[in-house]
Amino acid sequence: MLTSLTTAMAVRQLRKGVMMQAISDIDNLRSVVAAWKKDGCQVGLVPTMGALHDGHLSLIEHLQPHCDRLIVSIFVNPTQFAPDEDFDSYPRTLESDLMKIEATATDLVYTPSAATMYGDGHTTRIVMDGPALGLESEARPHFFSGVATIVHKLFQQTSADCAVFGEKDYQQLCVIRQMVKDMALPVEIFGGPTLREADGLAMSSRNVYLNETQRHTAGKLNNILTKFCQSIASVDDYKKKTDKAINEILTAGFDGVDYLEVRAADTLSPVTDTSMQRRALVVARLGGVRLLDNMAVPPL
Repeated sequence: MLTSLTTAMAVRQLRKGVMMQAISDIDNLRSVVAAWKKDGCQVGLVPTMGALHDGHLSLIEHLQPHCDRLIVSIFVNPTQFAPDEDFDSYPRTLESDLMKIEATATDLVYTPSAATMYGDGHTTRIVMDGPALGLESEARPHFFSGVATIVHKLFQQTSADCAVFGEKDYQQLCVIRQMVKDMALPVEIFGGPTLREADGLAMSSRNVYLNETQRHTAGKLNNILTKFCQSIASVDDYKKKTDKAINEILTAGFDGVDYLEVRAADTLSPVTDTSMQRRALVVARLGGVRLLDNMAVPPL
């Protein structure tokens, strides 16, 4: 499924590209991008925190047809972690990440430091309402401010014309789309489909935290969510179906459920009309790991 190194090189030649560059400072990045823009190139951005897996690589493939030059950023953003979260232990695998990206049609990898992105005395941040309220913000009230701030910075630094974000983090995707709209940013946002393991578990860099027993349990979440979505597509008793699905998740061996909700697919506002497109979103906890998943609810 993923692009081979030979194919990636051929793609670069067809796009009149050069071999992949790795840049860590803003001035060099802007110099390269300015030359691309002078040649009339459309620039695409795939923002990541590294620890890349096939889901990330699928986002690169998803964006490639929409741009002439493609940038992948790798930055573990401290402002989206709370003090009790895993910032220090978050997997950092830069050498392996670069090898994986080399086997794609990526033109440039941007690897800034925290000092480059924030510097001394940094005081500006983006605070959002709308799709940023509820769900993830209940457990992580700091999170979307950190995400929106760093993504805005990346858009400005890369002069991206388009960018892609995975639907696995569906609320994040909605937040970024709202920020781009509100700030009138000239960036087209694409959503990349969730890539799953063979048992249905959504791919995530934090899946490596699970031991063998937990990993077996984790694969059950997608099946329970699928059944839940199918049941609420034809049954009005939403609360009863929600309670049943939560009980199934706990019975399957999960430690807890932070939320299981159905929201409007475009805004994540409460569903007020059965004709609205809907999205089911869930977070289940397992061994200290918060497993996120979501899927579209079939229309009534």
